[in-house]
Amino acid sequence: MWFKRERKNRRLKKRGDVLDVKLRSDQVNAARTKLASVALAVTFGTVFGLYLLWRAGEWALDKFIYENSTFAIQNIEVQTDGVIAPEQLRRWTRVRPGANLIALDLASVKRNLELVSTIDAVSVERVLPHTLKVRVTERTPVAQVNVTTAGGPGGISVSVFQVDANGYIMQPLDPRLATIPLSQMTEQLPVITGLNVYDLQPGHRVESPQVQAALELVGAFGHSPMAGLVNLRRVDVSQPGVVVATTAQGSEITFALTDLEQQLARLRKIYDWGQTTSRTIASADLAVANNVPVRWMVFKIVPAAAPKKSTPITRRRNV
Repeated sequence: MWFKRERKNRRLKKRGDVLDVKLRSDQVNAARTKLASVALAVTFGTVFGLYLLWRAGEWALDKFIYENSTFAIQNIEVQTDGVIAPEQLRRWTRVRPGANLIALDLASVKRNLELVSTIDAVSVERVLPHTLKVRVTERTPVAQVNVTTAGGPGGISVSVFQVDANGYIMQPLDPRLATIPLSQMTEQLPVITGLNVYDLQPGHRVESPQVQAALELVGAFGHSPMAGLVNLRRVDVSQPGVVVATTAQGSEITFALTDLEQQLARLRKIYDWGQTTSRTIASADLAVANNVPVRWMVFKIVPAAAPKKSTPITRRRNV
């Protein structure tokens, strides 16, 4: 009998322990659920508050800055070191008068101007409250390239490209867009021949060593010992390793791609020696280091034509 009571008490004790453990587990789950709900509510409230704050900031920026007439663009100040008319530069910026200066995308304005092949560099600056300042650096042509294409049934057209000292290809500027006559700048530009037509991309640089040497020759010729004595008319870059220059006097001079100033000094000595003997250079190969091959022009002496006898004019007298 006593043994049965002890077994019964043990069963009741185990059942109580199970109920107690289950009660504690329910309390823990309830606490966790409550904590998760609070955390979710705090997170949602924070996100919603930040969203309201962001929207309020946007509204304030639009109201007090981006839509504020105080910052409306009233003046576009343009400075250039070249010949492009300032009014044309203003049109190329694509900036609408009255647009908000703060909201203006300066990178877009800069890119719009740099798309013009005759423009080298651009800087754009805001001057509050209503002025946009634009500074432009233009490319100066030092040579030109003539490309002949078929212009129709049996017709031929010539497209002209210009090249600056760094080898950038330009489309010639419309004379109506310049502040001075372009003939004063582009008159008698040397013509570069022998280029690959596919290299003539406006706004892009020609990387050919021959073209770079030809441009260096054009630049060095103006302050070399030959300046003022002969004029460059054409530079052929079709041959590898050399450039062949043709002067206004018809001389063909072959230059190596390096040490152009030294070669021009040698050319002056040859020129001076020819002047002492009354001869003009027909061709000279300055790419040869020693014993420069020189060929002289041969002038044919044409006898002067005998003067025609004049027939006396007899006038009829009025009787």
